[in-house]
Amino acid sequence: MTFVWGILALGLLVFVHELGHFAAARFFGVTVEAFSIGMGPVLIHRKRKETDYRLSLIPLGGYCAMKGEQDFRTAIEQELTEIKADADSFYGIHPLKRLAIALAGPLANLAFGFLAFFIVALTGYSYYSAGTTVSMADELYPDISSAAKSAGMKTGDEILSLNGVKMEDFSEIASYISARPQERIEAEVRRGNDILMISVVPELDKETGAGRIGIAADPNSVVKRSYPRHSIPGAFREGAVQSWRIIFLTAKGAAALFKGVNLANAVSGPVRITSMIGTAAQQGFSAGMREGIAATLQFLALISISLFLTNLLPVPVLDGGLILFALIEFLARRKLNPKLLYRIQIAGVFIIAALIAVSLAGDILYFLRK
Repeated sequence: MTFVWGILALGLLVFVHELGHFAAARFFGVTVEAFSIGMGPVLIHRKRKETDYRLSLIPLGGYCAMKGEQDFRTAIEQELTEIKADADSFYGIHPLKRLAIALAGPLANLAFGFLAFFIVALTGYSYYSAGTTVSMADELYPDISSAAKSAGMKTGDEILSLNGVKMEDFSEIASYISARPQERIEAEVRRGNDILMISVVPELDKETGAGRIGIAADPNSVVKRSYPRHSIPGAFREGAVQSWRIIFLTAKGAAALFKGVNLANAVSGPVRITSMIGTAAQQGFSAGMREGIAATLQFLALISISLFLTNLLPVPVLDGGLILFALIEFLARRKLNPKLLYRIQIAGVFIIAALIAVSLAGDILYFLRK
């Protein structure tokens, strides 16, 4: 059942993405030949005007088939130097409109992430977390190093803030540190009656890409805490803040991949993501309805905003590649050679295939270890 919920949730995010393309294409006068909820064999379909609306068998997202998307292939077959296209087709409109259509999919994912955080902020939820009093990990687990202890921190210290950001519980501390491997952090610490400033640099965990300083939570300090309900203006602000936080963390995580991180562990593929979404929902709902909704929406927001960033990468086949091509065409004030487009797209296919292979290999190893 965990995988069923995960598949449906992941499919929803892909559907939201395609819905963004669909809305923009219709707005800019591009004919949408088919729009499907789901993939694979068509179960039900109905044609309205020029669009065939479909419900397909596999609940993994959907697709938006626009007129003329493959016109560059026709141009190659006819050995043309530029793509000939109808005015209502994808390559027949102004390049900036094509850019907007390509951008609309990722923006739909960003909007979904914001909306999810907005709803969570409106409803609030309860959760369990340890306090900010810490122990040195090497005293509990001799095989683990502790950068915090080397920097002067001691078991029993209470972390008040990191780089001036107030810490409310251990989950906030862990989240802040994990996003800043190999970056200096100024920790404000209470030790007895004294307030100390301790400078520590998190080590890079090459298995996960996260930063760590070798501290552990005090298990006796775990209590039920609450994320309060916000007013509508407050929820709007919280949605924006949390969305920006995920963008920042995702970008930081991507940068860590170029520092010798084990890609098979650090990059999650569709199987692992599906499992994690389902697990987050299952564990959340076991704690209560509000907690389940909050946990599910937060995880969906994380994945959706990650999809927003991933699709903006200037890689052919992804939306970022289409955006780049449209921008080049606009600046050059002439259409690109279809053979060049084809060669670049083939290169993009190999890049995406390599990333999928790495992520799937990581998924397989992850589940074998479990």
